[in-house]
Amino acid sequence: MAEEGRMIRSVGVFCGSSQGNKPIYREAAAQLGRELAMRGITLVYGAGDIGLMGIVANATLQAGGRVIGVIPRSLREREVAHLGLTELHVVETMHERKALMADRSDAFLALPGGYGTADELFEILTWAQLGMHGKPIGLVNLAGFFDPLLAWVEHSLSEGFLKAKHLQLLHVGEDVVELLQRLCAMSPRETVDKWATSADR
Repeated sequence: MAEEGRMIRSVGVFCGSSQGNKPIYREAAAQLGRELAMRGITLVYGAGDIGLMGIVANATLQAGGRVIGVIPRSLREREVAHLGLTELHVVETMHERKALMADRSDAFLALPGGYGTADELFEILTWAQLGMHGKPIGLVNLAGFFDPLLAWVEHSLSEGFLKAKHLQLLHVGEDVVELLQRLCAMSPRETVDKWATSADR
């Protein structure tokens, strides 16, 4: 993981290996890529050359930005690994992929996607909840895409399975540039093991 207190120099992006049905998803992915390049922020992502993954990577590269991709060997052909990246890391497992992406990122941002996107988002949220990192995490709720997911999160809170302070780990916005700006303005939180005190059990 990156050192606490450092500025945001890289952002891990979680998004679909498909493009989705609405143009707004593709437009936001391209806008994010251009914005990262303009700010001199490195994109860290799953290395795919297809779907929203490919769009955000290509937009970053075309705008002169740096892109680091991480992909398991077994998915290299299935997800069509992008061969034009600044750095391409081929690992053996999904666990290694997520760990390396987390280590190389100073913040995280999720765009629409499916099971894989949700898996990556909730793992990084869980690591934050457990005090393993203090890096900001954003969710771009384009056209209400994540409304059902956010309703479930609120339901988990009301049913006593989630604490309010952990709800605040996720920063939600509808505009990709505005949300990225918010993440860049945040200081990494001090990490505290949530299991260290009985009050958090």
